[in-house]
Formats: sequence, C-alpha cells, structure tokens
Amino acid sequence: MDIKKIGKYIAENRKKKNMTQEQLAEKLGVTSKTISRWENGNYMPDISMLKPLSEELGITLNDLLSGEKVEKEKYQEKLEENIINTIDYSNKKVIEKNNFTGVLLVILGILCTIIAMSIFPSDSSWGGFYSVFGGIVSLFGIVKLTNKIQYFKRALICFAYLIIFITFLLVIDYIGVVNIHQAPRFSYLKIYSNNMIEYKAPFYNVYRINYDTKNEYYIIDTEKKYTSDTVPNVPFNREKSGIDNIIKYKNQYVGNNSNDGNLLDSLPLSEYGFVFEIDSEKMGLTVDYHITDWYINDELYVERALVYNSVSLFSLIDNLQYITYNFTGKSYTIEREKVKEIYPNYSKINEKGINKDNFNTYLEDKITDDVFIKDIFNKLFI
Repeated sequence: MDIKKIGKYIAENRKKKNMTQEQLAEKLGVTSKTISRWENGNYMPDISMLKPLSEELGITLNDLLSGEKVEKEKYQEKLEENIINTIDYSNKKVIEKNNFTGVLLVILGILCTIIAMSIFPSDSSWGGFYSVFGGIVSLFGIVKLTNKIQYFKRALICFAYLIIFITFLLVIDYIGVVNIHQAPRFSYLKIYSNNMIEYKAPFYNVYRINYDTKNEYYIIDTEKKYTSDTVPNVPFNREKSGIDNIIKYKNQYVGNNSNDGNLLDSLPLSEYGFVFEIDSEKMGLTVDYHITDWYINDELYVERALVYNSVSLFSLIDNLQYITYNFTGKSYTIEREKVKEIYPNYSKINEKGINKDNFNTYLEDKITDDVFIKDIFNKLFI
C-alpha cells in the first residue's frame, strides 16, 4: 500500500471537486490538518473514513486504495490486492498501537514505583502500596507487548516479569534496610512493644529499637534467630555504642585525645554533647556533659549509661585509673580498683584483651536489669 500515492490521489480528486481542505474536512467531520496529513502521505485515513472519503471524492473504494483509477479488466485483481493490503496495514497499526501502549505502561509503572519509594517514608504503607500498584501497571504493559505471542509463552513471560519485578523490589528494599538503616517497606507484619517495632519481612526480620528517639538502632535478623524477647535490646544506640564498634578504640594509654574523644563520642550520653579533660599525672578522665542529669533520667538512663560507660572505658583504656562525670549541678566519680573489686565478672570481660561475648553477657545484658543497676551504681560511684 503506497500511502504517498494514495495521498496525491486524494488531493487530485478533491481539487477536481473544487473543494478546499477545510470543506472536505467539514464534510467528513475531521480537521483540515488531518486532510493535509492524508494528502502529504504522512498518515493513512482510518478504515472507518475510507468509504465516506471515497463517496465525497466521487471515486470507488478500490480506486482510493490503489491511489489511481483502476481499469475494468484489472478491477477484481486489484480489489483482492487492496483488501489484503488493508488488512495487513490495519494489523500493523494495531500492533504498533499495542506496542506503544505497552511500552508506555511499563515506563509509567516503573516510574510510579521509583517515585513511591523515593517520596514516602520506608515505614509508610503508602510507599509499598504505590510500588505494588506500579508493578501491576507495568505488568499490564507486558501483557500488551506480548499480545501476539502464543498464550502459554505469553503467560510464562508475564509470570517471569512479575517474579523479576517483585525480586527487584525486595532486593532494593533490603539494600535500603542494610545501608540506610530504614524500616522494610514490604513487611507483612508489624509488632509494637514498649520501645521496639518488629517487622516481619519475607526472608528476614528487622527489629527497630528505641524507635523515634536519639538512640534508635536496627537489628537485621536474616537467620531469624531472635525473638522480641531475646533480641539485644538496650536503651542506647547499640550500633554506635556496642562492643563491635567501640573495640576499635582499645588503647594502652589515656592521653590520646583523638582516640579518647572518639571513644567517648561512641558511648551513651554523647548525644547530649560533651567536653573532656585528661589528668596525665593521675591517669584520669573528666567528662563534662552539656545536660542536667535528672532531666534525662527516665527509667534510670543516667545510671545505666554511667555504669556502661565506666566498664567500657576501663576495659578499653588499659592505664585509666579514674573517671569523673560532670552534669549541670552534679558530679559522679568512679575508680578502676573499685570496678575490678566490685563489678561482677569484670575479669571475664577483659579476658585476652577483651572478650566480646563476655562483654555482652556481663555488661550489655545487665544494663536492662533495674535491680542490678540500682545496686551496682550505689556501690561503684562516689
């Protein structure tokens, strides 16, 4: 089918009828721009317009589709050829339209998913909802693109796309959980307790502890070895203050300002700001916190923090002999010898330099025990 030839033939017969493009357009109920496109050979008239167009131009449908006056002896042959060409052209247009719609739906679906994951907070159900909605939209696009494929293969392709898309969402979500420390978007269950939210995701669990506080931290349980009762749950930021992080500041001598400052900055209470001084003569450390102790002492937070900080500092700085903690209007002092004498299992914490498991068992786990903290605090601090 020669669209250019058909366009010239339309223009030629329109002029024979002494009609302008605007007049012909008005008779057919289209715009003059549409007529111009037909005559320039840029577009083929829609099938529904072929018969009205041929009638207005005073030509046969066969002549119109041939782009010329068909001779009588070739009329039947040309008619059959034009019918086949018209069917092929229509099928091609349908396929092009389906492909365009399919690609558009895939792009819109993916964009919807990306925007949803970018705009909505990770713990918002709307982010997950619109991400899934985007996946469904893009799946409809795949259905359009595979319209001409055998049904079984088409179903297989759509199923494979759905699995790939879901896997992509879960992987991106997991990367965000691990690297950005955010709640999983695609958790199927949230369990709230006093200071913790437990998220159950398809292949792992996430514990968000001290949520919406300065000491919020995440534990990602890929092995699903924890429960809400056994997961390490402490009142400070464990990622920052836990032994796995602070052990890198272990030093033989107090007086390394950079090391001592980084260690103090990793420990509880640092979130309120502090300055420190070193007593090189008596091997001591004085820490001035920019807060009043009673102001932040909900649920024995100050006592827990000072016990944890003291045992950590004496364990990680070998020659440190005493620590004084100053708050607005109140001070607390603690000595190494008293800790070694009184604190239960202090020697086990410091086996072979420092024993991480014993540190967690005899210090971290004890921090949440109210009776233990009240008793040991009164014994240790002057």
